[in-house]
Amino acid sequence: MSGLYCLLGPVLRSLDPETAHGLAITALKSGLMPRPAPVTDPRLRQKLWNLDFANPVGLAAGFDKNAEVTDAMLVQGFGFVETGSVTPKPQPGNPKPRLFRLPEDGAVINRLGFNSLGAKVVADNLRKPRRQTGPIGVNLGRNKDSEDAVADYTAGVKAFAGLADYLVVNVSSPNTPGLRALQGRDQLGRLLDAVKAALADATPDRPPALLLKVAPDLTEADKNDIAEVALEKSLDGLICTNTTIERPDNLANSNKAEQGGLSGKPLFEPSTKVLADFYRLTEGKIPLIGVGGIASGADAYTKIRAGASLVQLYTALIYKGPGLACRINRELAGLLERDGFANVADAVGA
Repeated sequence: MSGLYCLLGPVLRSLDPETAHGLAITALKSGLMPRPAPVTDPRLRQKLWNLDFANPVGLAAGFDKNAEVTDAMLVQGFGFVETGSVTPKPQPGNPKPRLFRLPEDGAVINRLGFNSLGAKVVADNLRKPRRQTGPIGVNLGRNKDSEDAVADYTAGVKAFAGLADYLVVNVSSPNTPGLRALQGRDQLGRLLDAVKAALADATPDRPPALLLKVAPDLTEADKNDIAEVALEKSLDGLICTNTTIERPDNLANSNKAEQGGLSGKPLFEPSTKVLADFYRLTEGKIPLIGVGGIASGADAYTKIRAGASLVQLYTALIYKGPGLACRINRELAGLLERDGFANVADAVGA
């Protein structure tokens, strides 16, 4: 797998990023992608939210926006897949170009703006028969022209409550005007009350887990407020973090001046700090998913020891290829064995 990507990766990266992404989705849908040897180490298995995770390495939202290749990505070694962000109505997103590689920095900047085929198409895709087992999450967004954000998120809950293993309220993308304001204490509390009520109505017997995805660009007061609301509303989990609007001084590629959210290697340290802060502020009572800059088993292990029960990645796939999830899991299993952890859950927050 790695040898094949060494040949094809430079070709794909010579193309426009969205064109290359479309080709990757097409290849995965064809079923012709090589299948890496699965990693089945029992140290990596765990149960969260009454869901079985074969390993803690997940695919972050943004890659499979429309639930076209969830099975194919589980085959590539991911322990779970998060589709979306999905908006209630279809929308094209922001004008192109809107996706930019920063190869010297191991990073990407995007200002996609929740481009989505809409909830109906994604729900229809999720209803198709599945050949692979593994939790599937749906990341919910709002339409750019919507006047009622709460109505958009509750519509998403109603559309996917019976189809998703977990749902994510995404109020942290920097590319939809006004979205991050929903992270404020009062607005967030009202939003979560409405979402939880919609979830109870949609699936009274067995609702999916409900998570909140937060930004890395939060003040200490913001983090305190979000943690208190998360505990007060009995959220099932937090995803730390989305992309950043900050630009580190050491970025080398000229695309660093582009507007949008920065992901990849430069996000690793700030997102890990936010993760550790939320683990402390919630006293480890809420499972956390660590996202931002993961490209190796050591990176994943750092997130886990900072408080993450699960981790997610996307940007590193662009530079390291589709076999990355299996490589990370093999490295992670070795690190757990080295440090005497019988299971990945034992290392969380260590």
